[in-house]
Amino acid sequence: MAVLIVGILFLAMGLCAGAVMVLAPLGVAHLEPNGVLWLLFPFFTLVGYGLCAANARDSIRPLTLGASWTLLVLAVAAAIGILLDATGMRAASGTLSLWFVLGVAGLAGTMGAAAFARRR
Repeated sequence: MAVLIVGILFLAMGLCAGAVMVLAPLGVAHLEPNGVLWLLFPFFTLVGYGLCAANARDSIRPLTLGASWTLLVLAVAAAIGILLDATGMRAASGTLSLWFVLGVAGLAGTMGAAAFARRR
């Protein structure tokens, strides 16, 4: 049970790190992400999910889909930020972190959602 709780906490911290990496360049929140978030976002997200999956007894589906949807929302928000920057609404601190979140969250979210896609 302790491993599951730690996994959920790590997953939540990873998703929060990704949210900061998206919100800061858009100027939505007065946050200053530093280089550590570039490591913490994928590390906490993947390790947290791995700990949850390793300890899952009944079904991991709700956790997987919830984490996947959250990652896909982060990826879409990053893509919107990149699009806004490309149209002339300049991001406050550049778009490099948006591209990173788009790649990591888009790939991980798509893989997680596709793992439980319905097949006919």
